Amino acid sequence: MGNKISYQGEAGSNSNMACTQRFPDMQAVPCASFEDAFAMVENGEAELAMIPIENSLAGRVADIHVLLPESNLQIVGEHYLRIRFDLLGLPGSSVGEATEVHSHIHALGQCRKIIREHQLTPVIAGDTAGSAREVRDWNDPTKLSLAPPLAAELYGLEVLASSVEDDPTNTTRFVVLARKQELPTRSELPETVVTTLVFQVRNVPSALYKALGGFATNGVNITRLESYMVGSSFAATTFMIDIEGHPEDLPVRLALEELEFFTWEIKILGTYAASEHRSSVSAAFV
Repeated sequence: MGNKISYQGEAGSNSNMACTQRFPDMQAVPCASFEDAFAMVENGEAELAMIPIENSLAGRVADIHVLLPESNLQIVGEHYLRIRFDLLGLPGSSVGEATEVHSHIHALGQCRKIIREHQLTPVIAGDTAGSAREVRDWNDPTKLSLAPPLAAELYGLEVLASSVEDDPTNTTRFVVLARKQELPTRSELPETVVTTLVFQVRNVPSALYKALGGFATNGVNITRLESYMVGSSFAATTFMIDIEGHPEDLPVRLALEELEFFTWEIKILGTYAASEHRSSVSAAFV
């Protein structure tokens, strides 16, 4: 297994940057898909996985809400990465001679201003860092890439413009996954913790209202709530939520007991230390 952490994407991607920021001493291993990144941990080839779960602009990351509950992994941490994109080209090239810009569809959508400014044709690529590698391999000065800063160094490209994203607050939240184990006890974690869980509500009127009522009456803060359909009947809805607190905390324990009355299944996906990013963002709005 060694000291490895898996991620989806190519070297130089934002997921790669998240790995090196949070775990600089671990070897970050790129994977072609989220399933492959999960499998590396499940099979013991890697100790951890770094997986994006939501972006402040694009919303939730597709497939993760389905893959995570069905896996044999649990969340053991979180990391917030400020998303930055540079406009990259071959050494000696210029924006003026370029006609196309390649990147992931989300990156293209988050850098519309510079694309319009230089009248570039956006071309969708499978991965931000992958588009930088392709620009290097094509060796065509008319093709540019929108990619994270790390990609320029890895693929020998020149930064023609830096931090070209439209919104300077663009941030992605990642979760750190490990093989399933006993949840850490309250004493093993700091004061501020997050618990992530999924549940299916019973198909009765006001089920969600009643299910969430226990969190309100017990003063438990829900910081994230998402829903998605299960199966093809469109009758069973699963909810994924993040709450502040540990299952051993009395308010959380009482809220979970009340939740059981209105749900078919409750599955805790992890209890882990809250990122400092949460407190810094909260302080900004006080």
